[in-house]
Amino acid sequence: MGIVLSVAGCARAHVSPLAPPPYRMEIDASYDATWAALVQALARENVPLRAIARDSGVIASDEFISPIGLYADCGRVGDDRVEGEAMVSFTLFARPNGEHTRLQINSKMRSHLQRKGASGKLKPMPVYACASTNRFEANLLDAVRELVRE
Repeated sequence: MGIVLSVAGCARAHVSPLAPPPYRMEIDASYDATWAALVQALARENVPLRAIARDSGVIASDEFISPIGLYADCGRVGDDRVEGEAMVSFTLFARPNGEHTRLQINSKMRSHLQRKGASGKLKPMPVYACASTNRFEANLLDAVRELVRE
């Protein structure tokens, strides 16, 4: 019993990043123009889509792999950052608001292959919950704004 407690006491705790709230933005364009720009921007980024429903304003991506640190922050184990690859997916909600369109992007992320710090091999276990860095969301909405102006 003492050995188990001593080993457990030496283990480093995993510190998960704080999950940001859903990313919200308003686009200064009609729903139809924003929807077309949103679909085109996702196609340019080669985001795999699971579902797209214009009438309800929902687009859901399939899970895809992204380097940890690009779209996903998977926290730390002790003093070392979790590095490797993350499985990420996004759900986008669009709804008309007069001459504008409101957008909300929800994200879901988890580690896929990771290691502690910059050393060691990538391992599939344990799986860590990750939080969005908001880069995907900001880049996508910048692309949508640019496409709406064209």
